[in-house]
Amino acid sequence: MEAAEALTLLMSPQGRVDPYPTYERLRAHGPVVQALPGLYVVTGYPEVDELLRDPRLGVLDDALRDQMWPNWRQSPAVSSIARSMLRTNPPDHSRMRRLAAGAFSPRRIAGMRDVVRAQAEELIDAIVERAEGGGPVDVLADFAYPLPVGVICALLGVPAADRPLFRRWAGDLTGVLEPEITTEELAVADAGAAELRDYFVELIVARRRAPADDLTTALVQVHDADGARLTGDELLANLVVLLVAGFETTTNLLGNGLVVLLRHPAAAAALRADPGLAPAYVEELLRYDSPVQLTTRTSTAPVRCGGLDLPAGSSALLLLGAANRDPRRFSDPGGFDPTREQAHPLSFGAGPHYCLGAGLARLEAQLAFPMLLRRLPELALAEPPRHRTRLTLRGYESLLVTLGTPAPADRGAAAGARPGTP
Repeated sequence: MEAAEALTLLMSPQGRVDPYPTYERLRAHGPVVQALPGLYVVTGYPEVDELLRDPRLGVLDDALRDQMWPNWRQSPAVSSIARSMLRTNPPDHSRMRRLAAGAFSPRRIAGMRDVVRAQAEELIDAIVERAEGGGPVDVLADFAYPLPVGVICALLGVPAADRPLFRRWAGDLTGVLEPEITTEELAVADAGAAELRDYFVELIVARRRAPADDLTTALVQVHDADGARLTGDELLANLVVLLVAGFETTTNLLGNGLVVLLRHPAAAAALRADPGLAPAYVEELLRYDSPVQLTTRTSTAPVRCGGLDLPAGSSALLLLGAANRDPRRFSDPGGFDPTREQAHPLSFGAGPHYCLGAGLARLEAQLAFPMLLRRLPELALAEPPRHRTRLTLRGYESLLVTLGTPAPADRGAAAGARPGTP
């Protein structure tokens, strides 16, 4: 299959639902392949890692965005993403990232362990109660979504009562992160972005009136003190992106990972017996079925990578999910092996745009998986799960499970776990 044909297949509904066979078709052409004029597809682990760190490559800037999408400023979805740290280059990216980084420091994240554990226990209690009649429950809606959204909303200072609003808005907005989007899909994304922006406009006003110990207040105060450090558009865009990025990828990590564990009962049993294995399990789950499958970069100068010369102005489609299964890096890359040494998946990226919330997502997953397996030892899929037809953010539409007979909560053991373990 020619590279251009494989790329077309990858963008199709079939290719989006299960991209891994198409990744191998692209990989057959080499770790870097020119699929279309000016567009290079990268499947190799060292090549993706190298390009993510290379300062000659950056995200799409306003000038190129104007050429490709002349009316992007009129799109609430595109402009929200474009004005955030997610889609800006240094020095603007560095400036904005520094303002939010303190909320995601290793010390701050470590201090959230008990909060995350308590929220997870409460959600599992609610699932057990909801399933008392014996019917299936949607563990995606009832656990994998509310856990990370509760954590990021606590950081941002979003009231608990408002958290159910965000799943649809964020799901709609993230359609704009796909490599291709139709006019109809963009309209849906714009509607979601407009709702989110309206919400944060009201929250900003509320925090000016009554400051709190949260990230929203901190960013509002930076903007109000010096608009050159954070403009009004940047303030709004980054609040939207911090919320969406703060739970969307973690929800997918929890959903994707749970399905993998349920399909590998021996591995699940080992983690149930020894929660201290969770860090290695989470790294392998990130590698095996990454919640983020791709990102894009544009070269500002000629770059040689993977034996090919990428001229200035080239676009690079960096397939993180393919890189995580590069056989030059990983033995048996299509197999799930939580005993694998030095996985180091690229699921959270690398370089300047490395995911700000990666440590928080890892913490949530390291606590959640052993807890689910321990409390719900007979957990099983009620029906084959269906993936969303999304490629960039890979996850399920729903995840119906049966619980069987739950184990009693063991709050004392959880509270007394040794430091550094779930």
